[in-house]
Amino acid sequence: MLQNIRDNSQGWIAKTIIGIIVVLLALTGFEAIFNSSGNARNAAEVNGEEISLDELNQAVNMQRRQLMQQLGSDFDASLFDDKLMRDSALGALIDRTLLLQGARDADFAFSQAALDQLILQTPEFAVDGVFNAARFDQVIQQMGYTRMQFRQLLEQEMLIGQLRAGISGSGFVTDQQIERFAQLERQTRDFASITVAADSSAVQVSDEEARQYYEANTERFRSPEQVVLEYVELNKEAYFDEVDASEEELQELYRQQIGNLAEQRRAAHILIEVDGTSDAEAKAQLEEIAAQLAAGGDFATLAKEHSDDPGSANEGGDLGYAGPGVYDPAFEDALYTLKEGQVSAPVRSEFGWHLIKLLGVQSPEVPSFESMKPELERELKAQQVEQRFVEVTKELENLAFESADLEQPAQELGLTVKTTEPFGREGGEGIAANRQVIQAAFSDEVLMDRANSSVIELDPDTVVAVRIKQHLEPEVQAFETVRDGIFEQLQHSKAAEQARSEGEKLLATLREGGEVEGQWQSVEAATRGQDGVAPAVLQTVFRMPKPEGESSNFSGVTLASGDYVVIRLNGVSEPDGELSAEEKQNYRRFLASRSGQQDFAAYREKQHAEAKIERL
Repeated sequence: MLQNIRDNSQGWIAKTIIGIIVVLLALTGFEAIFNSSGNARNAAEVNGEEISLDELNQAVNMQRRQLMQQLGSDFDASLFDDKLMRDSALGALIDRTLLLQGARDADFAFSQAALDQLILQTPEFAVDGVFNAARFDQVIQQMGYTRMQFRQLLEQEMLIGQLRAGISGSGFVTDQQIERFAQLERQTRDFASITVAADSSAVQVSDEEARQYYEANTERFRSPEQVVLEYVELNKEAYFDEVDASEEELQELYRQQIGNLAEQRRAAHILIEVDGTSDAEAKAQLEEIAAQLAAGGDFATLAKEHSDDPGSANEGGDLGYAGPGVYDPAFEDALYTLKEGQVSAPVRSEFGWHLIKLLGVQSPEVPSFESMKPELERELKAQQVEQRFVEVTKELENLAFESADLEQPAQELGLTVKTTEPFGREGGEGIAANRQVIQAAFSDEVLMDRANSSVIELDPDTVVAVRIKQHLEPEVQAFETVRDGIFEQLQHSKAAEQARSEGEKLLATLREGGEVEGQWQSVEAATRGQDGVAPAVLQTVFRMPKPEGESSNFSGVTLASGDYVVIRLNGVSEPDGELSAEEKQNYRRFLASRSGQQDFAAYREKQHAEAKIERL
């Protein structure tokens, strides 16, 4: 039942659980707070199943914060295009809903016992390599989930993973396909080449040619449209000095937190499932094992021999340390009545019959109040600051909407009106690097109507409101300003054209059976990934037809540098000998995996084509 989890711990299951943890570690931010009033409305319906605006807002925030976590110091706020992110998030939610519906229709299931084992074996929930319930609670609370909500989410991810693995794993290929693919993949080619260099320094461009090009392409030489913004900025950090945390509040929070530190119990069990057998037979079998224990049998040895939970049986039934709320209620009730070393009577859970042994008890380490005080103070202040920040942000939103400029909002809230450097639609520095700021700056409301923008979230701790201070219209740049660039461009174009013309003359001579001057650069037995050869040359070489007899085939290609390469294909070599069993298996695995991925992609396309999807 649980062996696949252990066997695939480095595969898609492990990647899925780590992915969930990375994505969900972000807290719901400012946008979700302000959109909470619209949660009654839906973002979409998929075959009658609703996707709420609350889910969409949360998904958008998680995407944003995941990007911030992944990029770290390389984070670029201009990556945030709110509309694109919302479309992407909604598309992902629709896709996820369809996959869950497909998994349920196909009767896929993931047992609660399997979820227990997966949680227990997740490194993010472990301390010193052993599952820690307090750590588990801390992580999922940071995600904003209860234990039940997290288990439900994890179960859904496992169902989708099973569906993906079931479809992708069904891909297969024939021996003939393997042989043909291997033949093409292992093919080598002998060729030689002569490069006709594009020498820009040897090309003359007159001032008259440059001016004619300029006049014929005037629109290409317009300066970019730019704006200068005024803005006011709210930063959450500034409000920490305005709030206090009393000693009584700190003591109360300390008592709450140490009260959540639960005793850890290390359990082992022997499970006899009821699948394929009656409840009475399963219980009778467990009672026989209990009798062997009573006669002096070793619990770990009997677990290895008889337990139907392979995930723990190989460890002598050992489940590691865990706190309350992890196991099935009946299992947990029995475990917490045992003394260390004691074995329970047979216990019935939804998974079957268990014998449970208590291997050890760990009492929680209680940190002192003084050691936790800075953290407690920060937490209490953060709660007050969050509320204050939301209130002030809403106030800024209202003031910006009602005011003709940003002076009044700045005066009311004790802020300073700041100014950006000029920037265009590609963005600039500071707040001008933020994609939402750029969109707002060039929107009709701000650019044309000269209104204040709505509040824009730069990051979870910072918001701004902006308005246009100066609009710099695009204008044609003077010829003298762009002259050097035009000369460089025309020189490159002329040099590339000359190289191509000369190269094509060489090709014509070679195809007519003539000889050409120049040093041929030979490459023997080139593969499709040959090092030291330009990719464009390799692509041309492997597209050329196989030479007949002793003759050669010729072709040419222009490189990005402008150089022209004349190619002579001398021969094509097919691989000798049959594939080894290992090589054949590797090719089979690769092709089957690719086929399975294509099957899964086709399944998703079919789901979308047949589904009734309504974006609201």
